[in-house]
Amino acid sequence: MELRLEKYCAQAAKLSRSQVKDALRRKRITLNGRPAKGGEKILPGRDVVCLDGEALAWQQHLYLMLNKPKGVVSATRDSREKTVLDLVPESFQRPGLFPAGRLDKDTTGFVLLTDDGDFAHRMLSPKHHIEKTYQALLAGQFTAEMKRRFESGCVLKDGYQCLPAAIRLLEQGENAWVEIVLREGKYHQIRRMAAACGSRVLELKRIRLGKLNLDPDLKPGECREILHKELQEILTTSTPRA
Repeated sequence: MELRLEKYCAQAAKLSRSQVKDALRRKRITLNGRPAKGGEKILPGRDVVCLDGEALAWQQHLYLMLNKPKGVVSATRDSREKTVLDLVPESFQRPGLFPAGRLDKDTTGFVLLTDDGDFAHRMLSPKHHIEKTYQALLAGQFTAEMKRRFESGCVLKDGYQCLPAAIRLLEQGENAWVEIVLREGKYHQIRRMAAACGSRVLELKRIRLGKLNLDPDLKPGECREILHKELQEILTTSTPRA
């Protein structure tokens, strides 16, 4: 797939468009050994693009960790709402980027964005049971019965039986902060599980995918590239619970 030189440089060197234009003007960018010109088309893997004499490596796929804030939808486009892709900096924008798995509008935390459909399929496939860890503020008191129902496989009001989910109390006050680990991802699952136990979710944040934690340095709305070694942490699961 051919790309415009500016887009290639922006993505490979993590530069803004204005920075790429300035580098071209200063003849810091070369294409196949000669000074590059704006608007040229290149073929990744065939053409050699250098910045200050250093070859710019092109990644076939991109993987981003986004700390999703409230009020943003997990979609590629929406005519009325801001989407997770609207938060991605220009240097990370590329065709085919999408959220691998969704958080509802009022849920915050870890969303993985990628253009790698095969990886997303492996991550989301029910047979792999990739763990998703959340912190939730539940209305009222956390009870032994609630713990039993979550860990034995809560039955939702529509009759669906969830897989067993780990839950532990983090802090108890007027309401309860808990950590919940799911191995499936049904629509509004934690909210529906809480409702089936006579409670409701006041706050919900995803803090981990597999064994990869949300980067504490990422502010709401910020994202960073996921390192290759971190991808395997996402696909690493614990031994399934009985």
